[in-house]
Amino acid sequence: MAFDGKLEPAAEPVLADWLDWLAHEKRCSAHTLDAYSRDLGRFLGFLIDHLGYVPGLKDLANLQATDFRSYLAFRVNQGLSRTSTARALSSLRNLFRFLARRGLIENTAISTVRSPKIPRSVPRALDPVEAREVVTRAGDLPLEPWVGKRDVAIMTLLYGCGLRISEALALNRKDVTNLAAGDVLRITGKGGKERLVPVLAVVAEAITDYLSACPMERQALFLGLRGKRLNAGVVQKNMRHLRHQLGLPDTATPHALRHSFATHLLGGGGDLRTIQELLGHASLSTTQRYTEVDASHLNAVYRDAHPRARFKE
Repeated sequence: MAFDGKLEPAAEPVLADWLDWLAHEKRCSAHTLDAYSRDLGRFLGFLIDHLGYVPGLKDLANLQATDFRSYLAFRVNQGLSRTSTARALSSLRNLFRFLARRGLIENTAISTVRSPKIPRSVPRALDPVEAREVVTRAGDLPLEPWVGKRDVAIMTLLYGCGLRISEALALNRKDVTNLAAGDVLRITGKGGKERLVPVLAVVAEAITDYLSACPMERQALFLGLRGKRLNAGVVQKNMRHLRHQLGLPDTATPHALRHSFATHLLGGGGDLRTIQELLGHASLSTTQRYTEVDASHLNAVYRDAHPRARFKE
């Protein structure tokens, strides 16, 4: 792991227990576990230089707020973003809470350190025409017809149901058995949280079309050429080719289709609470970012509906 050799040998199993707890109790994704492990490895590497020796649990307990702030300054000097630094500090707080709950060490200094202020990011969506072009043209890239139908089905799911790419690729065949318009998909999102997503006719048709053409039958819904569950990197690569063909900006990623789903729903009159449920956001504040994306639509509604707009100068 990333922290091997960066902590006293007697303490390393404790950190392995923490990652195991994150994986099995908190049900963190492999991507999140890798990020936490890298964050911790970088922090322990910093401590070796900062303290002048390989630290143990007692040294972690004795760290002061100035030590944690020095680490934040170190990350700034390394050119790391405020977003990644805020996540790294969150990883450390999670670790220290775990150690305290296990009765191993107590360190309250880290709770006094403020996270870097993260610039508010606004999702970038495709316009409806661009989104439709991505979905329809996805089938033109592969040489194998069934692969083209697979790619159309994936892009249709991302845009038509607002799924994360990981959620779409985690689906199994049994999840879409006899799928029809008006049915719902049971999606397992971040943290193992389940939600129900209604299926549009175009989504059901795309998946049915793919399944009828796919020459292999496996547990996984979306398969690669060798019959294994499709990797997200393949979808991302396909999207890069589509960007080039359609002249779309670099922000046109598979995840942008999920943003487009939410933005276009809001533009069509969908309410934030419903969109929150469809996206699986834990907090409404996350969904509220889409009000900024669709500000032009809201301004148009204001101009058309407000009584003052009807008066001529």
